Amino acid sequence: MKIVFLSLSLLITLLCSSQTEKELVESTVNKFKIEGQIYFLASDELRGRKTGTPEIDIAAAYLANAFRSYGVEPGDKENGYYQNVPFEKTSRAKSQSINLNDEILNDLILFDKTNINFKGEAIYVGFGLSDDYKNKNVNGKIVLLEAGSSEKNEVRSALRFRKEKTKLAKENGALGIIELISAEDEMWSRLDHNFNDEQLVMKSDLPNDDLLYIWLRKPEGKNVFYDNQKANPVHIKMDGISKEIIHSKNVIGIVKGTDEKLKNEFVIYSAHYDHNGVGKPNGTKDSIYNGARDNAVGTVTVLSAAENIAKFPTKRSALFILFTGEEMGLLGSKWYVEHPVVPLNQSVFCFNSDNGGYNDISKATIIGLNRTSSAKHIVGAAKTFGLTAIDDPAAEQGLFDRSDNVSFAAKGIPAPTYSMGFTSFDEEINKYYHQVTDHPESLNYDYLEKFFKSYVLSCRLIANDPETPFWIKGDKYYEAGVKLFEKKLAN
Repeated sequence: MKIVFLSLSLLITLLCSSQTEKELVESTVNKFKIEGQIYFLASDELRGRKTGTPEIDIAAAYLANAFRSYGVEPGDKENGYYQNVPFEKTSRAKSQSINLNDEILNDLILFDKTNINFKGEAIYVGFGLSDDYKNKNVNGKIVLLEAGSSEKNEVRSALRFRKEKTKLAKENGALGIIELISAEDEMWSRLDHNFNDEQLVMKSDLPNDDLLYIWLRKPEGKNVFYDNQKANPVHIKMDGISKEIIHSKNVIGIVKGTDEKLKNEFVIYSAHYDHNGVGKPNGTKDSIYNGARDNAVGTVTVLSAAENIAKFPTKRSALFILFTGEEMGLLGSKWYVEHPVVPLNQSVFCFNSDNGGYNDISKATIIGLNRTSSAKHIVGAAKTFGLTAIDDPAAEQGLFDRSDNVSFAAKGIPAPTYSMGFTSFDEEINKYYHQVTDHPESLNYDYLEKFFKSYVLSCRLIANDPETPFWIKGDKYYEAGVKLFEKKLAN
């Protein structure tokens, strides 16, 4: 019996070795399977897969069972395919208002939510940047400031300036920030849904003395509702916010490598499977953020790699991670890198897959393509299936540092993000990105088949390359990589 088993194993090995990598990919990846999996994950029944809901637990069970059916081993000895991630869940405020100079304003977004009943003074400090505090005494007061900077004051820029403005306000003794922001109704509705609805904070990262930070939407038609020369009386009131500890799940699986030496190196294939849940109905009474592009596509991309590599293992070991809480601030990936199931210095590469949308079906857009030595494999794999791989076309968006890949990059692990083809953040992208219109029936599955095959072939080429992938020298994360993989680089 043992001889028969060995003979069968040898036959399978010989058959696999006689097939090209392209043929191995084509044998497991097809658009009908892709379509079925995306339709399930982005269905109305899963109600937008919001972290902390019963529906995202259904998605997690589906993903774990997919791993099981492929023959992927559980990633956690104690919890099987699940890694529990603890969160503090904060409810939406039942009421919120700011009374500024006797003007009652209700279009607010409160970051780091807590119940508040504050009366004091607000001092206007321009954009709240370093020079704006000169000759201003804001100690013990709220600072009132404009969004972003004089050069960039749109919503995304305002978000990027938050950390710097918080630091400066603290240094000058302010108790909090009210930031004045302009936004169209549709954008404000999205912001309200993302920030004012239930929020999750990783239990280990609960804020201690974070500054009060509020966005106040500028009232339409009212250019003057505060005095920019003297203190403004202000009353901030937030009521009905409650908190509780909950748990969500990262879904993790492993396939051991075939090479005696390289199997000790792991390539991570990752995506987030959460999305934004249910919001206010739009004009067609649709309220579910189905998240087909973001990120059912990325999740199923990783499932496709898992099925293929489980059937035809690569020289390096494979670690498949599907993250919870990305839309809440990359929380699942942040938790994982602090609680890895495989030592980080054995995790030599992270090939993340995340998407906002696409506007060019001749391309695959890889955020960070030319930042690592894996570029040649990714470019070649895309070409094999009729696509052109391009690097980030919208550097001003800071996309590399906005997905789960950055949790790994910050530790030193090379980590590009594989995305559908886009050449700019245009109307076509914004039509679906974080919108209730992101339905599975709106996707081009002929294109997705090429896209998925290109990703899986890239995975195989990277995992079978005798040379370990690494950062290109000079990259902002290069030194972190040198520190993490010091012993390997010394050889």
